[in-house]
Amino acid sequence: MKRIIAIDGPAAAGKGTLARRLAITLGLPYLDTGLLYRGVGRRVLDGGGNPADPSTAEQAARALQPVDLERTDLRGPQADAAATSVASVPGVRVALLAFQRAFAERDGAVLDGRDIGTVIFPDAPAKLFVTASLDERARRRWLELRAKDTEVDLATVAADMRRRDDRDAARTAAPLRAAADAYCLDTTEMDAEAAFNVALTVVTTRLSASGLD
Repeated sequence: MKRIIAIDGPAAAGKGTLARRLAITLGLPYLDTGLLYRGVGRRVLDGGGNPADPSTAEQAARALQPVDLERTDLRGPQADAAATSVASVPGVRVALLAFQRAFAERDGAVLDGRDIGTVIFPDAPAKLFVTASLDERARRRWLELRAKDTEVDLATVAADMRRRDDRDAARTAAPLRAAADAYCLDTTEMDAEAAFNVALTVVTTRLSASGLD
C-alpha cells in the first residue's frame, strides 16, 4: 500500500492549500485533479466545441497531456464553466481515471478534488473532506478575485458558488460527497495554520495506523 492522501471538498474550502502543504511536509507528489477537468475544458474551447457535448468532451479527455496542466488560462469564469460541464460527462471521468491512479500508484501522492476518496482511491489510507460554510467560501473567493483586480459583487460570487455546489452534488457521475471513512474538516472558523495542523495530525495518525509512517 502506498501513502495516498485523498482530499475532497467544495470550491474555496481550503483543500488545495492544505493538499499542497501536506505534500511538501510529507515529501509526496501533489496533483490538483481539478486542473485535469480545466485542461479538458480548455482543449474543447480551443477547438471551438461545446464542453457539454459528451463526444467532444470525451475526445478531449483522451487527448489530454501533462503539458495541458501548465497552461496559464485554466482559471477564470470561462475556464470554470467549461470544467464544470466536462466534469459532468461520465466518459470524461472514466478517461481521466487512469491518469490519476497512475500518478499516485508509483510513489504515493496527495490528491485533491471532488471524488478522490469515493471513486479514484476508495481504499486510500488517509482521507479528508474539507468544507466550510457557503458564506465563508464565497468571501474567500471574492477576496481572491479582488486581489487579482477582478471586480465582482460578493452576492454574485455566492450565487455562482451555490449553483456549482448544487451541480456537483446532483450529477450522476461521481457526485460530490464525503467518503464514509473520511475525516470531515470544517474550516469556517479556522485560519490556514490551524486547519493545516489538524489535517497533518489526522493524516499522520491514519498513515501510522496503516503501517505507512
